[in-house]
This record gives sequence, C-alpha cells and structure tokens, in this order.
Amino acid sequence: MTVKEKIDQLRAELHQHNYNYYVLNAPEISDKEFDDLMRELQDLEKEHPEYQDDNSPTMRVGSDLNKNFTQVAHKYPMLSLGNTYSENEVTDFYERVKKALNEDFEICCELKYDGTSISLTYEDGKLVRAVTRGDGEKGDDVTDNVKTIRTIPLVLHGDYPKSFEIRGEILMPWVVFEELNREKEAREEPLFANPRNAASGTLKLQNSAIVASRKLDAYLYYLLGEELPCDGHYENLQAAASWGFKISEHTRKAHSLEEVFEYINYWDTERKNLPVATDGIVLKVNSLR
Repeated sequence: MTVKEKIDQLRAELHQHNYNYYVLNAPEISDKEFDDLMRELQDLEKEHPEYQDDNSPTMRVGSDLNKNFTQVAHKYPMLSLGNTYSENEVTDFYERVKKALNEDFEICCELKYDGTSISLTYEDGKLVRAVTRGDGEKGDDVTDNVKTIRTIPLVLHGDYPKSFEIRGEILMPWVVFEELNREKEAREEPLFANPRNAASGTLKLQNSAIVASRKLDAYLYYLLGEELPCDGHYENLQAAASWGFKISEHTRKAHSLEEVFEYINYWDTERKNLPVATDGIVLKVNSLR
C-alpha cells in the first residue's frame, strides 16, 4: 500500500467512525482507537503535505489562525418563515392549500430548532462552502468553523447529486450552553442570553480551535438543487440522511388537519425534554411539484 492509499484509507475510516458516533450514536471503536487513527493520519499528513485535503477529518480540530469572513451571495435567497400563533390561522393555512391544490396532499411537520441558520454547498460529495443567513441575499463564509462541527459531514456516502445545497440550523446543546455560561460567570464575563446567541457568536469566532471546543451541533432541514432525488420534501430529507446528514428524527408527514394538530400539541410540552432549544413548529406542503 502506498502512502497516498494509506492516507485515503485512514480518512475514509475516520469519516465513517465520526458518522457512527456523532450522527448514528452507535460507535464501533473506542475513543482511544479513534484517537490513535487520528494521530496516525495527522503524522502522515504532516510528513506528506503534497496530499493535503481541505475535507480531511483532521480539519475538524480547528486552527488558531485568525481569518476575516468573506461575504458570499446565496444562490437561492434564504427567506424568513411566516409566523402564526393560533389554531385558526393554522386551519386557514391548511384550507388555503386544500383549495389551491384541489387534491390529496401531505403536510410535513418539523420542529423549529432555535439556532443560527446555515447553508451548506456540496460538490462531488464534498463540503465546499458554508454560509450564514446574513440578510437573506448574502451571508458570511464560515466554512472553516463549520468543518469543526462533528455532525456536519465533510465527505458524503451513497448516491447523492453532483451539486446541491442543504440548509439547516447550527445549535448549541443545553448542557454545553450551561457549562459555557458557568465558565464565563467564573471569569466575571457577560453571559450568553440563550443557546441561539451562543451558537451564533461561536460560529463567528476568528479562532476555529475555540469553535471546535464548544461542541456545536447541527440539524439539516431543506435540500435545494437542480437534480433533487425525490418530488417530496420529506423524502428528500430521508435521502439526505442516507448520505450522512443529521436529520431530525421527529419530522413527520401529516395526512389531515387533525394529525397536524396532534403533532403541534404533542411537541408543545415534549419540546422541553429535548437536548437542544426549539421555538415552534414548521409546516410545509410536502410535494415539491
């Protein structure tokens, strides 16, 4: 086996073990075995810089180099969601869709995760760009920082489109948020108001090594592109999950208004038991046709 082949093998193994641990929550090796593989790869990459790869698993540890964020225009604008606060408004929305389509339809019900929005671009199965929402038309390129988030795949597996965007939410879990605020309080520094502000502030740090240490998480919820695998939003999310993305296990398809309200009412109380913050429910017509 050549050095290049060994490096490629280690990268593939580490990507798979990372996915097993952080996305599937089903590790197949011990932390020590993972660290040993990582050190072996780091040593080989240091000895052979000619084989550098921006999507290597070693990129997840971050760097202490400063960087200025470049603004990037979104290919597809990142629009704000419409809000509703009453059952009557939800019913009106459902009836408008029913009248407009004049056929059976499904509503995709999702938790609205309370973090900072991100748009990820993949080409040939590799993460090439991560951009914040910004003003909806353009945002900051935070690719290096996003690469430190273990639940965001750097390299995909399976049958994925050649080029696409996937959008989601970068989150700081409650336990990480509470620990971070305890540390800030001990240093007599201002506390973060909520996990959303903490996630947003962390993503904009100039030191990606600190970003890596804060254990951000991510849920992806919207696939965009010219060659999507399915005609349904829910089905596209399941396809994305098979490529390595972390998709909420709580997303459901509703076939009636009653099922929509069952979902809303259930999560009105159960959301308090989630490991990350949410601030509502998102309803989407499932069909993309």
